[in-house]
Amino acid sequence: MAQDHLGLFDTPADRREIRLGLLLVGMLCCALGVLLTLPDIRLREIDSFIPIVDSIMFLGDLITATLLYAQASIFRSRALTVLASGYVFTGLMLVAHVLTFPGAFAPAGLLGAKLNTTSWIGVFWRAGPPTAIILYVLIGRTEPASEPVTARPKPQIATGVLAAVLLAAVATLLTTVGHDMLPRLFVNRRDVYYPNQLRQNAVLITMFIVALVMVLRNRKSVLDLWLLVALSAWLTHALLNLMSWGRFTVSFYSQFSMLLFSHFVVMLALIAETNRLYARLAVSTSTRNREREIRLMSMDAVAAAISHEVGQPLSAVSINTLAGLEWLDRPRPNREKAMNAMRAAIDAGGRTFDVIKSIRATFAKGAGAATEFNLNDLVRETAKLLDRELAGHKVSLELALEENLPPILANKVQIQRLLINLFTNAIEAMDAMRHRPRRLVIRSMLLENREIQLEVSDTGPGIAPEKLPHIFEAFFTTKSTGTGLGLSLCRAITEEHGGLLWALEDNEYGATFCLQLPSHDNAERVDRIVF
Repeated sequence: MAQDHLGLFDTPADRREIRLGLLLVGMLCCALGVLLTLPDIRLREIDSFIPIVDSIMFLGDLITATLLYAQASIFRSRALTVLASGYVFTGLMLVAHVLTFPGAFAPAGLLGAKLNTTSWIGVFWRAGPPTAIILYVLIGRTEPASEPVTARPKPQIATGVLAAVLLAAVATLLTTVGHDMLPRLFVNRRDVYYPNQLRQNAVLITMFIVALVMVLRNRKSVLDLWLLVALSAWLTHALLNLMSWGRFTVSFYSQFSMLLFSHFVVMLALIAETNRLYARLAVSTSTRNREREIRLMSMDAVAAAISHEVGQPLSAVSINTLAGLEWLDRPRPNREKAMNAMRAAIDAGGRTFDVIKSIRATFAKGAGAATEFNLNDLVRETAKLLDRELAGHKVSLELALEENLPPILANKVQIQRLLINLFTNAIEAMDAMRHRPRRLVIRSMLLENREIQLEVSDTGPGIAPEKLPHIFEAFFTTKSTGTGLGLSLCRAITEEHGGLLWALEDNEYGATFCLQLPSHDNAERVDRIVF
């Protein structure tokens, strides 16, 4: 049985996500091409720009790190811990960047910043993501696959956070206290030292390319896909920075736009995935509770049916057998009466096979009378009850119901249970479909013989031809968790109402179940249907 996917870390990217990722990378490439052709015009200097942008990216990095640490704790993954710690390091370097940026909080910056402090902090800050991603890939190669757990996480997360804090502190001290130990990047506030700027940009671009290639070669999950998109944005920023080092120019503001995108793309993907998983969990919990209630109710009904249906004929078997022995055990045996008693015992034994009919009670809370109702209205009501299941499994519902259908005379509760079984089977059959739309189509029509036909069609994998003749047999199931009673009891309910139920395999894909019931004006006269 395939393992359920619990997050971006273990979920393969589907075609829709891959197309979206390629679209975003294509847009980044187009933006880079346009910006490289535009003149680098100096724009109005906004003193609050750097504090605002750095604060936004800092919050984004902390949120991303938190979500990645949560995944790391579930999967006991050192690779995810390192990746999350890389985001913590980047966020802390952003704090140092904004504090030391000239003009943000002080003319020369805080923390004892000197001429090249902010630039070198920017270098360490931009080197953090590719370094963390390279380590993530390397560790992930050797890390054994582990089952998700819910126990208390190991201290490795605290170790990762502490390591990120220490590295950020060392980098900040190196760029402030050890400023003169580092190569100069700026000659003065406006002019750069081109040789060192070219070297540090070349190193960063090389790191981004290496990280891109490593993730691309080992891409296994949705997380890897969005890391590729983020790395593409970082690389675009590095290429723009290689062409222009001036502040508050068109290129300067564009570079920070790329940085915002690179910091937020993984975070948004993680949040979207978390919401999707929460919705799946809510739907799954609701479905499980409903199935548990139905299962408990079914067990009570089956127990009562067995007690009632089997208890009486077995008692008759015992009584008639004892009577026959008594007639034979007399001084003058009465063979005729003994044979009659034995025949009665045989008849009582035959009645025990009627117990299968009592299993129909599992679809109702008790005996119910036949009532007159419109089948279309019951279909709409049942579909509304399954709104959450349809949304949770991403199934679109199409109703093609013929209007002005005559009413039917049936047990409404029983027919609704039958419809729920058919609709739920169709929804679950489409759960594994990823490369085509999941669509549930329900059609109703009035036949020439005044019979009403309902068709339930899905776009799932369909029914294997060799299994089609057996799907209505008791205890035969195509699902790993099925009981094999659902469709058997559906057919029993249908036949009790004088109708027909059968299955077709669609020519293209999917399966269709056809339910045919007599309309009220065409049904045989019945005073009461007892289940």
